[in-house]
Amino acid sequence: MMDDKALTELLQTAKTIAIVGASNTPGRASLGVSRFLQRMGYRVIPVNPNETEVLGERAYPSVRDIPEQVDIVDIFRRPARVPEVVEQALEKGTRCIWMQEGVINEQAKRQAEAGGIPVVMDRCILKEISRLLP
Repeated sequence: MMDDKALTELLQTAKTIAIVGASNTPGRASLGVSRFLQRMGYRVIPVNPNETEVLGERAYPSVRDIPEQVDIVDIFRRPARVPEVVEQALEKGTRCIWMQEGVINEQAKRQAEAGGIPVVMDRCILKEISRLLP
């Protein structure tokens, strides 16, 4: 688990965040978090095969399809779907895997860490930014 110092450094230096499970559906946590991240100055890249665009950004069907480097892959998916996302993030050389509140998959966490990628699990990135960044 990343400590507050490491989380703060990550959140201060990250520029691009892929939101896996991003949706245009009002009331969805992924939409609210994506909007918050955009307002905080992050580049948000939606990942959802059922969307073409979210909040003015082109959506991609998978992390693998994103044509640029991503600092954080933030996952809003069922825990059983996380290993596939982690595998793609490992291929891309992502700096961090972030599993939102309620998204817990120990196998995927071990897989990411074995590949050299730190993991934040079962925590909300919006809440952590609000807590750690002035």
